[in-house]
Amino acid sequence: MSNFSRRSFIKIAGAAGAATALGSLAYAPRARAAGGHVVVIGGGFGGASCAKYLRRADSGIKVTLIEKQKEFITCPFSNLVLGGLKQMDDITHKFDTLQKKYGVDVVHDTVTEIDPAGKSVKLKSGKSIKYDRLVVSPGISLKWGSIEGYDEKAAEIMPHAWKAGAQTVLLRKQLEAMKDGGVVVMASPPNPFRCPPGPYERASMIAHYLKKHKPKSKILILDAKDKFSKQGLFQAGWQQHYPGMIEWVAGAKGGVVKAVDTKKMIVDALDKHKADVANVIPAQAAGKIAIKAGLADDKGWCPVDPKTFESQKHPGIHVIGDASIAGAMPKSGFAASSQGKICAAAIVAMMRGKTIADVSYVNTCYSIVAPKHGISVAAVYRVTDKGIVAVQGAGGVSPADAPAAFREEEYKYTYGWYDSITADIWG
Repeated sequence: MSNFSRRSFIKIAGAAGAATALGSLAYAPRARAAGGHVVVIGGGFGGASCAKYLRRADSGIKVTLIEKQKEFITCPFSNLVLGGLKQMDDITHKFDTLQKKYGVDVVHDTVTEIDPAGKSVKLKSGKSIKYDRLVVSPGISLKWGSIEGYDEKAAEIMPHAWKAGAQTVLLRKQLEAMKDGGVVVMASPPNPFRCPPGPYERASMIAHYLKKHKPKSKILILDAKDKFSKQGLFQAGWQQHYPGMIEWVAGAKGGVVKAVDTKKMIVDALDKHKADVANVIPAQAAGKIAIKAGLADDKGWCPVDPKTFESQKHPGIHVIGDASIAGAMPKSGFAASSQGKICAAAIVAMMRGKTIADVSYVNTCYSIVAPKHGISVAAVYRVTDKGIVAVQGAGGVSPADAPAAFREEEYKYTYGWYDSITADIWG
């Protein structure tokens, strides 16, 4: 993308997820209203986007969004809270606009059961809700026990912070309490997992905090993988801003974490590592409700039609976001929002008895290495007989030899991206 401005790409990409998908549906008031009831489970990037754009495309469709939290805290930018560049309030969003402006019925409850045959969902409160079509956007579940000794109780001592909220606050407090000269041990998960660049942005933001407040401290990243997203860009940034502070150990070199001991604060890989603070991110699978409903395969992720995201397990149910198997698309907030918009268009077309249009998906992942130092990867995807594949020559990665001014621009674009996408989804 050296000859193409990132700002221009984001403008196009942000519009493409909606306009390409919805096309004439969103802007054709004379089109026959579909009617019917769509229930959406999950109010994150995928679910909230889908709910909003269903109503934009056809206000005759009743849309019920079920989300247990009254406010949604985003995983994107949660690393910046750890680095001290953002506060929790900055990444917390309400559902008022979806309700008041777009007419989405938001129900704060937990879905305990999905009945595909009866087309209904049962809630923790005891209520049942009927649907004509269902969208499941449950995010991820953590595979407790994939690392020996690491379960929900252990996460209160060695936080994963891979679901933003209380875990983010806990990890931040542990970093604040750690002595100068302490060691932060991070365990990065195997593929596939939510937000491929996330652990390495997190290491960058923790390093930023430590450099400022506890400069004698170190970060050790034990990785289940032998390579990672934007690796060269991250490592060059670490050398520039945090020389000698961050060590990364590949899986083949002893990075695979086998067990933890929360009493002794030991993270056990090829060697046993003593941690002052341990951030353990375990292997992941689709959200629990998707697995319980039989929407996932034997690997824990949900196979879908790449054009509509309708489940290959249960017709009439669509699975979007991190829980889905989306071909070449990463599990990211931007990808989930793009899928949500296109899924909305497909559902409206189905309910109207119309042909489903060809679609393109987009994704951009920004990461902050240090203040005034941003990096990114962007891509466009299309559906082929091989599923969702990246369009060759579209998008790209930040240049390795970019000057400081370019890195600063990408840093600014990161904030612009976050403000734009969260305003689009939650208002």
